[in-house]
Amino acid sequence: MPAVTEPKLIAGNANLPLAKSIARRMSMHRGMSVNLVDARVERFNDQEIFVEVFENVRGEDMYVIQPTSNPANDNLMELLIMVDALRRSSASRITAVIPYFGYARQDRRAKARTPISAKLVANLIETAGVDRVLTLDLHAAQIQGFFDIPVDNLYASPVFALDIEHHFRGQMDDLMIISPDVGGVARARELAKRINAPLAIVDKRREKAGEVAGMTVIGDVKGRKCIIVDDICDTAGTLCKAAETLMEAGATEVHSYITHGVLSGPAVERVSNSVMKSLVITDSIEQGDKVKGAKNIRIVPTAPMFAQAILNIWGGMSVSSLFETDTLVPIYEGLYQRS
Repeated sequence: MPAVTEPKLIAGNANLPLAKSIARRMSMHRGMSVNLVDARVERFNDQEIFVEVFENVRGEDMYVIQPTSNPANDNLMELLIMVDALRRSSASRITAVIPYFGYARQDRRAKARTPISAKLVANLIETAGVDRVLTLDLHAAQIQGFFDIPVDNLYASPVFALDIEHHFRGQMDDLMIISPDVGGVARARELAKRINAPLAIVDKRREKAGEVAGMTVIGDVKGRKCIIVDDICDTAGTLCKAAETLMEAGATEVHSYITHGVLSGPAVERVSNSVMKSLVITDSIEQGDKVKGAKNIRIVPTAPMFAQAILNIWGGMSVSSLFETDTLVPIYEGLYQRS
């Protein structure tokens, strides 16, 4: 049954610009003002987090917008404490909207005596009182199974497909989608199918974590405009090395579409000085002036997709409809025009 009350949004400090953008988009869709719930999320002198909600949320359908990006532990604790405050204030349902799910790369035991931190984080979120999770491009799809509550995992590939069709109009036959490793082939293949482009793989060999010993291109990229597709760009070392390898193999241009721009340490300098013509990321993680000022880094919005997903969840409608490119064209309202 459709909900009776209006959906209510509340945000932590991790990505306020995205939360405000989602509220604006929902206002447009609803034809009425949708604002963030008035609350304070702050720290005591010893860095303990304190949350106070200034509006009545009893019986309300609440959506907590909070990516668990850097600083991951602070932002995760903010999320948990906000959820606890809402649960103790008698909210009827709490959905955690986590555009970037931190700890997702620790989804299995790669070695002996190591944790599965993604499962621990899932337990913490459930125990805090979350009824549902809405996220974007989980690093590993099986993380959905770590929860015993519904998890809606949105995909950036439909938005990326729109962006590619817009920015490479008239050049689509020259494109080739690249997976930067064997593990990312499924993600790359999904985008390749959407834009009807061939697929190649960069096979990397690691001697130890964070260091790539060598790379080999599997596929013929000669004369192609290559688009590397991945979910996370952290220090950008592997990404820039892959771009160099592709150019050496005969590619004419290299571009990258990465969902979550973690961009830590020397990442921005590496990307700025690399052979990549462009790096496209989403706004799942709030970026500083350094990233926004980089000449070859561009940010695409996710607020239209998240706003529609929240409205679909609230109204008891399908979220998987947002996996289709055609569904997103009207949602992005003129940002991308298809020929």
